[in-house]
Amino acid sequence: MNYQEALEYLNELNKFGTKLGLDRIKRLVELLDEPQLKYKTVHVTGTNGKGSVCAMVSEILHQSGIRTGLYISPHLVSYTERIQIDGVAISEEEFASCIGAVKTFADQMVDEGMESPTQFEVLTATAFLYFAFKNVEYAVIEVGVGGLLDSTNVIVSEVSVITNVAFEHADLCGGTLEGIAHHKAGIIKDGVPVVTDAKGTPLEILQQEAVEKNTDLFIEDTDFEAKFVSCDGKRQVLLFSSEIVGVSLEFSLSLLGDHQIRNCALALMTIYLLSSDEKRINFEATKAALANVKWPGRFERFDTAGKMIIIDGAHNPAGMLVLRQNLDKYFHDNQRIFLLGMLRDKAIDVMRNTLLRPDDIVIATEPDSKRMAEPASWAGKLNVKYVEIEPNRKMALDRAMRLTSGESLLCITGSLYLIGEIREMLRHIRNGEAEILNDN
Repeated sequence: MNYQEALEYLNELNKFGTKLGLDRIKRLVELLDEPQLKYKTVHVTGTNGKGSVCAMVSEILHQSGIRTGLYISPHLVSYTERIQIDGVAISEEEFASCIGAVKTFADQMVDEGMESPTQFEVLTATAFLYFAFKNVEYAVIEVGVGGLLDSTNVIVSEVSVITNVAFEHADLCGGTLEGIAHHKAGIIKDGVPVVTDAKGTPLEILQQEAVEKNTDLFIEDTDFEAKFVSCDGKRQVLLFSSEIVGVSLEFSLSLLGDHQIRNCALALMTIYLLSSDEKRINFEATKAALANVKWPGRFERFDTAGKMIIIDGAHNPAGMLVLRQNLDKYFHDNQRIFLLGMLRDKAIDVMRNTLLRPDDIVIATEPDSKRMAEPASWAGKLNVKYVEIEPNRKMALDRAMRLTSGESLLCITGSLYLIGEIREMLRHIRNGEAEILNDN
């Protein structure tokens, strides 16, 4: 199987949609000889921030000299981004080879009378297989949806992380905030410590689950915390402290935003728990990792062609609120131009009312997704200074760039489908592979 054939196979699996449940993935990894049990893992779920936490934890492990796998979703440009070792994405050739191997056993499952694995289950099994084949020592695994019935939940981790619990994927996770919390709590395993930033009722549910599973629950702002110290526009300094582990140390973090300070606290608490057994983890490696960690498309400063640009994958109300808070913190006095595209199954009204100010300018466009919300259905309802609809994404970027000059800021957000494609366009502009846009 070559890479194009692998993509075609994954596209075929889309017809099965998202189906939670562990029967299919359990049989699939059984046929693959349980690759997910051949290395240690860290399991991360939550409504927002789980990808950032995964990036930080995996980079610290890597900088500590530990061969580290990372499995994340979704991707911005290529499926290969989802499966990485020591910060390097799987090659297209190896991706295709592993997909082909998994397909063999997925077909066997169908022959046995079982349902076909879903696309995400095949991708998850592929990551597990690749990490085993490449002899990783640790793998940091991000949950796809929920936790309890997510296909990643066949691992037994060293530490489980639940970033926060907000209202998302309710249709798949019980329909209520309590139901979502129960699904997130599903990654808690007997005796495996849990680190969380959950609050209110979701936290109470996690505490109950932790008691039932006889495990320790470490709660942000109670057992550990991180506080903002300073920021130079490129990196921010934070103070991490915890009486439980007996530390109070400053770190420089390359990821901006108050939310990343909280995410970093979760990552550091996770690392300190791992370091009780893993002696290769040390302060210098942790310091170097946080100062240079990258998480593309998440409040990412991506200045290009003389323009100030922020790319952020905020696509739910909680994410939009965090984006608004960070824009107000770092760019309060700047004119803001938004290149905005959204999906129709998101809380569009809540998001746009949370994010935008009356003096903002919006270029509304269409994300490359069948779930795309037609800009005409929502753009006219915006309470902003100026709105323009441009369905063509390349032309929308061109227009937004031309409106961005001087101290104004361009923010590209609303859908991961949108920001991945636009980021790639900007990368080509930055590398001189496309015509540089002029201010006019």
